[in-house]
Amino acid sequence: MNFRTLDLNLLKVFEALMSEGAVTRAAAKLSLTQPAVSNALSRLREAFDDPLFVRNGAGVTPTQRAIALWGPVGESLSRIRAALDEETFSAETAQASFSLSMSDYVAGIVMPRLVARFGVSAPGLRFHSVPNMLVDAPTLLEDNRVDCLMGVYVNETLPPAYIRSRSLWTVDYACLMRRDHPLASAGRLTTRRFLNAPHVDISLAGQTLPSFDIFLASRGLKRNLVTTVNHYTVASEMIRASDLIAVMPRDLCERFGMSGELVGVRAPLEAPERVISLFWHQRNETVPAHRWLREQLVGMFGERDARHP
Repeated sequence: MNFRTLDLNLLKVFEALMSEGAVTRAAAKLSLTQPAVSNALSRLREAFDDPLFVRNGAGVTPTQRAIALWGPVGESLSRIRAALDEETFSAETAQASFSLSMSDYVAGIVMPRLVARFGVSAPGLRFHSVPNMLVDAPTLLEDNRVDCLMGVYVNETLPPAYIRSRSLWTVDYACLMRRDHPLASAGRLTTRRFLNAPHVDISLAGQTLPSFDIFLASRGLKRNLVTTVNHYTVASEMIRASDLIAVMPRDLCERFGMSGELVGVRAPLEAPERVISLFWHQRNETVPAHRWLREQLVGMFGERDARHP
C-alpha cells in the first residue's frame, strides 16, 4: 500500500465498520448509502490487500489485519477529531444518560456519590448501573451496550487494543466471618484452618473456579469452596447466617451495615493485589459527554484523589 495514493476518507469508513460491526450501521453513522460503504470497503480491501472484514450473520467481523490496524488508525482519527471538534459538554444543562457496568460492591461505592454530587447541580443527567460482566468487557463496549465498566479485569487475556483503561483504587481484602464464628476467637488463623473451613466466593462472570482458587492452585493448594454466588450482598448474608467464610473486600462489613455481625481477619494466604479500573472504548475517547464522565469518575474515585473506606 502506498500512503500517498490512499484516499484518507476511506479510513473514516474503516473506523465506522470497526465501531459499528455492520455495513448498514456504518452507513447510517456516516450518512452514506449502503452501496457507498460497500464500495469503500472494496477499495479498502484493495489498498490493504486483505479482506479486512468477513460476514458474520447480520454483521461483519474484523480480520487480524484489521484488528492490528485499528489501534493506531483509530487513535489517530480520535486525535484529529479532538483537534477539530469544538463541541463541549455542560453537565448543568445537558440531557444525557450514562450506563455503567459494575458489581453490587462497586456500585455501592460509586452510585451514591455520583447521584449526591450531580442530582441537584445537573438534573438532566441519568446514571444507570447494569450487572458487571467484565469477562465480556470487550463485547459490551464494542456493541455499545454500556458506556464504561468499573471493576477488576478478570479475563485471562489482555484487553483488546481498542479498550482504554485507568486504574482507580486498590481493594483491601480480608477473610470475613460472623463475629461469633469459631475461627474468630481461635487466635491466629492458620493456613490449615483457613483452607478447611467452608468458603463462599463471588463469581461475577459465572465461572466455576474463582480467581482466588486459581491463585491457590498455582501454589499447590485447595480450599473447601462449597458455594459461589454472583452478588456480594448475597455472600455477606450467607456469611452472617452460617459458618461460611470468604475472602472479600474488608469494608463490606461496614458498607452493608454488618459491622456488628461480621469481622474481617487477615487471611494467611493473601491473593495478588486487585485494582478497580475504569474501562471504555477507544471510539469514545474524545466524545465530550464520555470524556466528562471519565474525568468525574477519575476525580472522585482515583486513588490519588480520593480515599475509600
